[in-house]
Amino acid sequence: MIPQDPTMLLSFVNLKLRDFYRNLDALCEDLDVEKSVILGKLSEIKYHYDEERNQFV
Repeated sequence: MIPQDPTMLLSFVNLKLRDFYRNLDALCEDLDVEKSVILGKLSEIKYHYDEERNQFV
């Protein structure tokens, strides 16, 4: 289960990406979450995934 609040989700996802996953696809696969759900929620607060940094900025 991932946080539903976009701000909490941002913190959760960036921590997981930094400490445990090589990219967003690996995180989504492991947590069984649709990538589009994360991208959609974080776009609500104007964040996008930066592949080079492996984080939402």
